[in-house]
Amino acid sequence: MVPFNIIVAALAAGAVILIALGIALAGSSGITQERLERYAAGKKQDGGPAKEGLGELLQRSAALAQLNKVVEQRSFGANLSRDLGAADLKLKPSEYLGIWAGTAIGVPVVMFLVGFVVSSLQNPLMLLLGFFVGLFVPRFWLSNRKSSRLKAFNKQLPDTITLIANALRAGSSFLQSIELVVRESRPPISIEFSRVIREVNLGLPFDQAMENMVRRVKSEDFELMATAINIQHQVGGNLAEILDSIAFTIRERIRIKGEIRTLTAQQRLSGYVVGGLPFFLALFIYVAAPRFFDPMFVAPPDVIGIPLGVILFGVALFAMGMGFVAIRRIVDIEV
Repeated sequence: MVPFNIIVAALAAGAVILIALGIALAGSSGITQERLERYAAGKKQDGGPAKEGLGELLQRSAALAQLNKVVEQRSFGANLSRDLGAADLKLKPSEYLGIWAGTAIGVPVVMFLVGFVVSSLQNPLMLLLGFFVGLFVPRFWLSNRKSSRLKAFNKQLPDTITLIANALRAGSSFLQSIELVVRESRPPISIEFSRVIREVNLGLPFDQAMENMVRRVKSEDFELMATAINIQHQVGGNLAEILDSIAFTIRERIRIKGEIRTLTAQQRLSGYVVGGLPFFLALFIYVAAPRFFDPMFVAPPDVIGIPLGVILFGVALFAMGMGFVAIRRIVDIEV
């Protein structure tokens, strides 16, 4: 088994490498870039200085600013930037990666300190598990923010389309209709359309601004609306009637999805319980009796040099994973 001091040394070395990389890439961003970022981020609320959040504090670091430029030049950096925008997190990719590295190192450190009270947490296997948990938590947080924000966006979308259609009937242009949506609607849909307005004001073609919003939001319903608008701009037609038809279609899809979700709620909950209960039970037993699982790693019995308990444990994990995926596929009904 790998000694604990080797694990600690590896984690510390990783942290030092990240810090050294940030210092090596240190520099200052241009005034033009700062003004563009300030304009694209929107105006601060009046009534006194705004409170600085974690993202605003991290943005003051010149090293992170330069590291962010390097990250955004990679394909994963561009995808991560879109994910952060879809989740409405005021973080740059380099800042998110820094938080990710901090949780990956911080969770094992916290577990080691708590291990002076619960000795089983100082086991190298438990610390390795804490490292993977630290890697998983930021990604889960980002995915959960994206999912909840997308649900709120899709729920507001039919009323927003109806508002745009009514504004068009009243004689407003399409951009004026979007400005009305920004003024009258609530986040997240008002925030996303305000980004479209800012991009158009900065000189980006309207079709490209809408395409950027489609990539950022990743909503099938909004993609349908954007496609209809682009086609109407090319071939003409009554856009208000088209939007009314799209709003009716989206409302029906939301209603059907709600009915399906209600009918499959018990099956989805059963999948979560069946998939998660063995892991929580095993963790509880390990904390209560750390030596309980020792016979699993004893050889003989063994197969090709691997303890039989480890092989059976792997087979059980594979079977549980297949069962959970099967349940998810059964209850995942496309509309």
